[in-house]
Order: sequence, then C-alpha cells, then structure tokens
Amino acid sequence: MSPTVPSSPLKLTVSDLAIARGGVDVVAGFSVDVSGGEALVLRGPNGSGKSTTLLALAGHLAKKTGVIQWVGLDPEMREQAQMHFLGHLSAVQKGLTVRENLTFWTRVGGGETRAVDDALDAAGLGGLASVSAAVLSAGQTRRLALARLIAAKKPVWLLDEPTGALDAEGSDWVNTLIGAHLDAGGMAIIATHLPLGIEADARARTVTLERHLH
Repeated sequence: MSPTVPSSPLKLTVSDLAIARGGVDVVAGFSVDVSGGEALVLRGPNGSGKSTTLLALAGHLAKKTGVIQWVGLDPEMREQAQMHFLGHLSAVQKGLTVRENLTFWTRVGGGETRAVDDALDAAGLGGLASVSAAVLSAGQTRRLALARLIAAKKPVWLLDEPTGALDAEGSDWVNTLIGAHLDAGGMAIIATHLPLGIEADARARTVTLERHLH
C-alpha cells in the first residue's frame, strides 16, 4: 500500500550537494529546503543538472558530496517507495493496452488496481482503456504516464518535464494535479524548461541551476 499523505510534516533539506557524471561535475553547491505543501521548480539550460538532481533526490544516482535529508516519510518503508519519479521518457509498454500499462505501474507503485479506471478517466483516457498503447499520440502517452500519480498515491513527486508533448489543456491538467497534491500536504519537485503555471502559486518556488563545466 502506498502512503496517501505524509503522516508527519514532510521536509527535504539539501546541503551543498555535488554530483559528478563521467568524472565531470554536473551539479555543485546546490542547497535548498522544501516542505510538504510546497513545490520546487528547477530551471536552467541543458546540461545544468536538472534531471541529474532529480535522480539524486530519488536515490537513483550517487552524490559526490553533500547531504540529502528527508524528514516525515514513513520509517517503515523505503524512501524510494514513497516517491513518484517520472522521467522525461514515459516508460509506456506499446505491447500492452492502456489499462494494462497503468495496472502494471499501479501495482509496482503499491496502489490499488481498482483506482486504475478512475485515474484513466481523470487523464482523459477512459475511452481508450482497451486500446493498444502503441496507437496513442505523444500527448496521450504522456497523460498515461502521469495517470500513475493518481492511481498510486505517494507524498513526494519528482517530475522531469511533466508537460512535455502536452497541449495547453494537458499542461493545465498537470498544473491542477500538482495543486491538488500540494493541498493534500504532498511535495512536488519539477525539472522543466517549459512554463507550468504552478510558478504563480504562492506555494511554489523556482531555482535556476547553472551549467558546470568542470
């Protein structure tokens, strides 16, 4: 079972984080505090380390130096099990139907499979549930990936270019999803080069990363 909201006040503290890839420093001196009910938007040019930072926060990439401290997550569960990490690739299996794809990811995420159809409806894909994912447009494929956020509830969302391939209506939907997640006490950290709309929310903060060449 995935946690729906944090059981105690959620907080992330990052201090002097440095990350190297291929022997090259990609992120250096990154520090930030984020609390539950808040969103952090990471911006910066290509190569500035936005995706790399998300991977490190998710525990998928080792840091070189610095501290990443999560407070308020369930100590009985792995930290990664309490986070949705949605990369810029949607990881949709074209050999499965739309419903089968979301059912798989819902089970992986610890959610209830009975939530799948409601999540597909919310994503605007209810009428395509039995269709092969291979026929989906790029925007529909992205919506299917984002439906995981609804089907399996987790307190931390780490999103890499969540509105990529989406039209204006889809981008508004993502903004609404994030807002509802913050309302529930969740945390969202988003790497993007596109305007989301959430930036205008008083609960959101934007940090710009600089490219490091050594």
